[in-house]
Amino acid sequence: MRFLILIVTFLVADLLLAPLLSAAAGNWFTGLITGFAVAAAVLLAYRYLVRRLEHEEPPLARARPLAMRGFVLGVLTFSLVIGVIAAFGGYRIAGWGSVGDMLGTFGMMTGVAVLEEVLFRGVLFRLLERWAGTAVALGGSGVLFGGLHLLNPHATVWGALAIAAEAGLMLGAAYVATRSLWLPIGLHLGWNFAESGLFGATVSGSDGTVGGLVRGVAHGPAAISGGEFGPEASVFAILAGLVLTVVFLRSVAARATWSPATLRR
Repeated sequence: MRFLILIVTFLVADLLLAPLLSAAAGNWFTGLITGFAVAAAVLLAYRYLVRRLEHEEPPLARARPLAMRGFVLGVLTFSLVIGVIAAFGGYRIAGWGSVGDMLGTFGMMTGVAVLEEVLFRGVLFRLLERWAGTAVALGGSGVLFGGLHLLNPHATVWGALAIAAEAGLMLGAAYVATRSLWLPIGLHLGWNFAESGLFGATVSGSDGTVGGLVRGVAHGPAAISGGEFGPEASVFAILAGLVLTVVFLRSVAARATWSPATLRR
């Protein structure tokens, strides 16, 4: 019942606040203010509910270093992905955007990253892990994360599966590696911000982004470019996400805090 309250609370918050974030991002000032306000409110609500319902501290330790590390890693990883896609002819720049668009996108993606990480890693992952172990939590939360993106306007089954494989597993593994939500929040924000705020690409088939410094367009086969869903449906994005997943899980194994026995719980 405690987890049901958490799931319903933050699922409703996600569904209600995501359109607000998208609308506010049309102006850089309202985009930043709204994004930061939503992120702060969600984190405060999560901390309060976990303490009240579970009588324990929420996984929000080491905020600044983990969030910054995740953000830089997300920006660099997506930049590498889009560079490879462009090298294979799947992405090109169609024109300039603006700094205002970039800032509005940053604010929106801040709110989105916190909303989705609290719901999928802070609640769903922890519930599944307690019930069936880490492997089930990684797979189950990843599939549900991909499934949520089927609600987007240009969603495809392939795109949802790609999100589940690259982002769902990667972000879940980032949580496993640190036992804190801040690394997946920073990684999620850095990836999405680079995708739309820097390179002007479509994020997960959504029409809600306002763009960034440049206007990017997909070109060529969808397997390379991602098509209308955006670069996250590219095989190169999937490969990058899976590589980071392996790196995170290997780092845990190296510290002897995770083992195949843990996965079979």
